[in-house]
Amino acid sequence: MSDLCNEARSIGEFLVSARDADEYRAMFDLTDGDLTGRVLDCPGGGASFTATACARGVDAVAVDPVYAAPPAALIAQLDAELARGAAWTQATADRYLWDFYGAPAAHARRRGESAQVFAADLLAHPKRYVPASLPHLPFPDGSFDLVLSSHLLFTYADRLDHDWHRAAMQEMVRVSRGRVRVFPLVDQAGARLTGLVENLVSEMSAAGVVASLRPVPFEFQQGAREMLELDVSRQR
Repeated sequence: MSDLCNEARSIGEFLVSARDADEYRAMFDLTDGDLTGRVLDCPGGGASFTATACARGVDAVAVDPVYAAPPAALIAQLDAELARGAAWTQATADRYLWDFYGAPAAHARRRGESAQVFAADLLAHPKRYVPASLPHLPFPDGSFDLVLSSHLLFTYADRLDHDWHRAAMQEMVRVSRGRVRVFPLVDQAGARLTGLVENLVSEMSAAGVVASLRPVPFEFQQGAREMLELDVSRQR
């Protein structure tokens, strides 16, 4: 596991959130066709995406260092962090666009419902939730058709440097045989990271990976309307 990720999570710097499958569909512009193979959510946190995808017949797996904790402890941590996240979002509501959620209270309610789905699935199907962290994943090369990564890369660019981002992308490319999608491309404060994003796109392209920026039908943080896609299937 990444010592940096473990240390940051242990002191509560990285929020464990609970986004739902509809949010994933919007953030990553997912179609039914995108969800026909094996999918990795990296990091999964307390999201209900894996549970919902598996219920619909998708072979989905989530990976996150927090899954090393006993389920009861993780569920309790998630409840606490949902409250912390809701308070933060309410206090900084003017930083966000509310078209998708409607209002802060609806956003908080949606995350709570998603957390309940995650918790039930964690207890019922623990093997779907693998304890590990970027940039070291315990999967063979080409294990997944689609790798999704939200709100880690770029979000914590103040704590995860350029070399870490490059290593994380290389690792997600390694375990993919199809595509890697990363969202958002701004940091926690909503600042655009043009230099970091462009440098990483250039490095991935130089390594033979087809890298592109794609608009998505979702904007919560103001200005966060794009994802980065790495097309491993067309690797040169």
